[in-house]
Amino acid sequence: MIALQPTRIDFTQLRKMVASMLAELGQLEFDAFPMTERVVVKKGEACGVYFCLHGPRNVKITAICDLKKRTIIYYGSDGVRAQQASIPA
Repeated sequence: MIALQPTRIDFTQLRKMVASMLAELGQLEFDAFPMTERVVVKKGEACGVYFCLHGPRNVKITAICDLKKRTIIYYGSDGVRAQQASIPA
C-alpha cells in the first residue's frame, strides 16, 4: 500500500512570493505597502489563504492560495484574474 506524505508549505516563503507578485502586478514597490491575509475555511476546515495588498488610493490587489490544489491565483486591482502559479514544494 502506498501512502501519500503531505508536503509542508513554508508560509514565510509563500508570503514573500505572493507579496512580490502582487506588487509587480500593481506596479508598486515591493514591501512599501501593507499586506493582510485571512484563512479560507470550507466545511470547517482550512483550505486556503486570501492575501490582499493595500496600495495607494485604496487600491487592493489580491491572491487566493488553494492549499489542496497547491495553486495561487492572482487578481488585479480590477478584480480580473491576472495570473496563476504553483506553490513551490
